[in-house]
Amino acid sequence: DFKFESFEILDGKPELEGLPSTYSDRDNVKTLIVYLIDKFEGIRVALYYSIFDDYNAIARSVKVINTNDEKVYIERIMSATVDLSNFHGDMIQLSGFWARERFYERTPLRQGVQEIFSRKGSSSHELNPLLVLADQKADEHHGDVYAMNFVYSGNFEGSVEYDSNQIARMSMGINDFDFRWSLLPGDSFQSPEVICVYSDGGLEKMSHTFHGLYSNHLIRGKFKKELRPILLNNWEATYFDFDEKKILDLAKEASDLGIELFVLDDGWVGKRDSDNSSLGDWFVDERKLPSGLNSLAKNINDMGMKFGLWFEPEMISPDSDLYRSHPDWCIGIPHRRNYQARSQYILDITRPEVKQHVIDSVSTILDSANIEYVKWDYNRAFTDIYSSNLDRDDQKEFPHRYMLSLYEILEFLTTKYEDVLFESCA
Repeated sequence: DFKFESFEILDGKPELEGLPSTYSDRDNVKTLIVYLIDKFEGIRVALYYSIFDDYNAIARSVKVINTNDEKVYIERIMSATVDLSNFHGDMIQLSGFWARERFYERTPLRQGVQEIFSRKGSSSHELNPLLVLADQKADEHHGDVYAMNFVYSGNFEGSVEYDSNQIARMSMGINDFDFRWSLLPGDSFQSPEVICVYSDGGLEKMSHTFHGLYSNHLIRGKFKKELRPILLNNWEATYFDFDEKKILDLAKEASDLGIELFVLDDGWVGKRDSDNSSLGDWFVDERKLPSGLNSLAKNINDMGMKFGLWFEPEMISPDSDLYRSHPDWCIGIPHRRNYQARSQYILDITRPEVKQHVIDSVSTILDSANIEYVKWDYNRAFTDIYSSNLDRDDQKEFPHRYMLSLYEILEFLTTKYEDVLFESCA
């Protein structure tokens, strides 16, 4: 039973520790923090509202602090919830699948609960973490539009609960499927943030608000305002069947056409002639590239192009040296069959030694040649969710802990290699 305790107003916007979040580089953002307390349970909640002067947007997140002398559990936490009274309209979502992402779907609100979600371990391309409520007559240029977008890469839930009084309760946060977080006395839990946008000029104005806000207050690094290079990726041209000559011949054709970046895709690692081996063995296949990546990168640079490389660092193949050495490094339930997808498992990067292995493996390759672009692939969803790094009672913490570890890896690599352009794939 949370009651108001106090509030404070800050200039600017606090960072969310370990999580991606919007930021302010000028004095154009103010943050309201409302503190609530359940005195009987000894739990405090901090509600964050960061308001951007230049955009019709509010960043919302929640922090829970255990001031009790006993462990407590969070079983569900939404980063934002808004009630819209006397609302008559439609729900818009962006559904899809591989090669058909973000397909526009619009359905009338009905009494009950309508939701979008992912339980795959990633936000996925099947349901984008964007939830929109629009007036019945709203179109691209007219009408009231309310939107929530989750700044998070893992399991999510966005829902609209519509009751008989025409109140639409709009919520978004971490999916409570396979989620429970234990808080020891003195511990806190920070939710990822939701960006709430209102438009009185239809869907286009909503889109422009998100685009402007994310371009200026979410994207970071030297590539923030730079044009992306025109690239050629060898995948559809060769798949796994290539050698150094075939790659250089293809690169020469690309150079003659004015291509600016050549990307070597899957197949250069370990002994990977198909997608059923070698993930985790991040060393060059000298059968295909006897001169190594450094020589290949120099030859492509001499053609006037930058050189980029494919990775899938979160994955491990059962047929790999890494798996034969460390079968316990992948996600899997003890004494149960571990299911493969695309002939691969997922590495348990919540384990410190596995997280360090990923960092070291990618760093070693990036240090070995003039690699200016990374295509970071991810080709399967979570199954058999269990980590030997967690106690039995804490296994539902795994999906979020995985994301925190992934963000830590990406933060380290993109900071260390600030001149490398990273692309997410699949």
